[in-house]
Amino acid sequence: MAQKIWLDGKLVDREDAKITVFDHGLLYGDGVFEGIRVYDARVFELDAHIKRLYESAKSIRLDISMSKSALAGAVSQTVEANGIAEGYVRLVVTRGEGDLGLDPFICKSSCIFIIADNIQLYPEELYEKGMKLISATTVRNHPLAIPPQAKTLNYLNNILAKIEALDNDVPEAIMYNHEGYVAEASGDNVLIVKDGVIYTPPAEAGALPGITQGIVVKLAKQENIQVVEKNLTRFDLYVADEFFLTGTAAEVIGIVEVDKRVIGDGRPGPITRLLRKKFFEYAHGKGA
Repeated sequence: MAQKIWLDGKLVDREDAKITVFDHGLLYGDGVFEGIRVYDARVFELDAHIKRLYESAKSIRLDISMSKSALAGAVSQTVEANGIAEGYVRLVVTRGEGDLGLDPFICKSSCIFIIADNIQLYPEELYEKGMKLISATTVRNHPLAIPPQAKTLNYLNNILAKIEALDNDVPEAIMYNHEGYVAEASGDNVLIVKDGVIYTPPAEAGALPGITQGIVVKLAKQENIQVVEKNLTRFDLYVADEFFLTGTAAEVIGIVEVDKRVIGDGRPGPITRLLRKKFFEYAHGKGA
């Protein structure tokens, strides 16, 4: 079956899914996006993702030329058209076609496209044994430059950190802000456990508030596990009892080593394993 891409109001074959080279999303990274999971042919937390997309767009004064309900319907239509049962959706809104020059208001209409496809996850072995990370030298964008709450197409900051990770033969890197506090990983949220309490950086530190992170925090509280937002240092990571990442693709994955420092006993800890199990149940409609 040929892959279908939703592009500006209709489904087209993959080879016909084209946008102009004058689109400001391409020329200037001017746009917003969401990555969304599909479980059991159901789009996961679609309303939350649509809400965040529109808030991201509003923050950069980008008008989305569809209602929230219509766009949510287009996402579901794209998933169904491609027969995706377990997969991933990339929903992108660009500023649209303009001209050479930074002025965004010469773009007459936003461009919207939706890709629904299978997803390459981390190997199951990493979930069982845990992941190793490094600290990136690439500093997270200043929160007053690009709002961390906005999921924009300006991803070069994260990509540079990802390159550092790959150069060091690990899958992920921790990014720190201009003050030296933990912001996030290159593509995931950071959470640690110390003395039975979960700590995670606030948005003001440069962390995108994650949809998966929010679900995991809710599940932790249901298990009577305290969750605290606070600034974290590299030292906090090194001495954590447990350390895990959350994200649309990663879900919940334990970290067992940072910068050659072993976390806990070198295996994903009990709270990490519990929350991974609870998240799996929730995602597949078996939990709260």
